[in-house]
Amino acid sequence: MTGTAATGWRAPLVIAAAVVLLDQLTKHWAVNALADDRVIHVIWTLQLNLTFNSGMAFGRGTGFGPLIAVVATGVIVWLLLSLRTEGSWLSAFGMGCVIGGAAGNLIDRFLRDDAWLRGSVVDFIDFQWFPIFNVADIAVNVGAAALILNAILVGRRPAPSPAATQDHAPEDTDA
Repeated sequence: MTGTAATGWRAPLVIAAAVVLLDQLTKHWAVNALADDRVIHVIWTLQLNLTFNSGMAFGRGTGFGPLIAVVATGVIVWLLLSLRTEGSWLSAFGMGCVIGGAAGNLIDRFLRDDAWLRGSVVDFIDFQWFPIFNVADIAVNVGAAALILNAILVGRRPAPSPAATQDHAPEDTDA
């Protein structure tokens, strides 16, 4: 495998691993430091406030944890399979963030309760005017934005000229 092809899948996996590690470390901290309804005021409306989300984004879909876990697993597998194709660094960054964020929240669903896939996601970053979220949520949103930006930038690239893409056909010498 060439160096370019190797970075095609290695960079997103390293980014994903870093996101999962940071996400799980911050959630571990939050579960321990913010227990017993402790709230830490940081600045202005930002506070750290522990909650557990058994639903989807923004607290919607409570009780759909197993379905969400299956969909998240499918997204992770699809993105991992798409890593076989080479892309830009922006694309690699975006994929790594989305994979890592989805995996970080999926780990919570697997490990934070006794029942299979019924665990709640740990959320703790609270602006008080926006739903409470976590590092994995940030990574998914930043990664999705990077993938959208990459798609826009790729779409704006000029198409290769027809002369550059044609094979050099042998000249007709039957004259």
